[in-house]
Amino acid sequence: MSATKQKVTIKGTKDGLVFFMDDSCSFEDLVSDLKNKVEYSHQQILTGPVIHITVNLGYRYLSDKQEQQIRQIIRKRGNLVIKEFVSEVISREQALMERLASHTNVVTGTVRSGQVNEYQGDVLLLGDINPGGLVKASGSIFVMGRLRGMAHAGLYGDDQAIIAASHLEPTRLQIAEVMSLPAEQWVQHEMTMEFAYLIDGKMQVDSIHRIKQIRPDWTQSDIRG
Repeated sequence: MSATKQKVTIKGTKDGLVFFMDDSCSFEDLVSDLKNKVEYSHQQILTGPVIHITVNLGYRYLSDKQEQQIRQIIRKRGNLVIKEFVSEVISREQALMERLASHTNVVTGTVRSGQVNEYQGDVLLLGDINPGGLVKASGSIFVMGRLRGMAHAGLYGDDQAIIAASHLEPTRLQIAEVMSLPAEQWVQHEMTMEFAYLIDGKMQVDSIHRIKQIRPDWTQSDIRG
């Protein structure tokens, strides 16, 4: 009878310990084996002075909730401190930012009340758009911050353009010729990166996790999660 494959393998390095996580099993099986390792095994190395931990996920993608679960299990040993999570997989948000940065206007700073900034092509703003501020682009607009002012994408009629923000709380959005609802009618969504787009001539808002289905040309085919 062949030995059961370990879901978690612990190896020592000069910098601490590396927890290698099997990326082919279910998350539930991984958690079960991790609990067993932390609670009952390797007592000689999981006690004593502080040890820094690198969690190697391989080709597994963890949600924020799953990552927190891993952290809580490892924290049960007071001397274990997680230094970093390492993965061969990046999130859609990270992939989108990398793709944009390679061929987009990248701007840093805050667009304040009364400012109107206009760009040709796509724009990636590393900052906020405050109420009263306006960003216009002939392409799409991506705000890695709070969009509380106004944004107009597809300035010359591109109805495939999108407007995305880490926190989407706009005064007004416009894509091509279509404007969003007034501010007082805007529905606050969950606090996650969202994007606005046009479908059948109407503006819709969805989580960035749905961008692959709605705008497949904005994503990479090998992204998981």
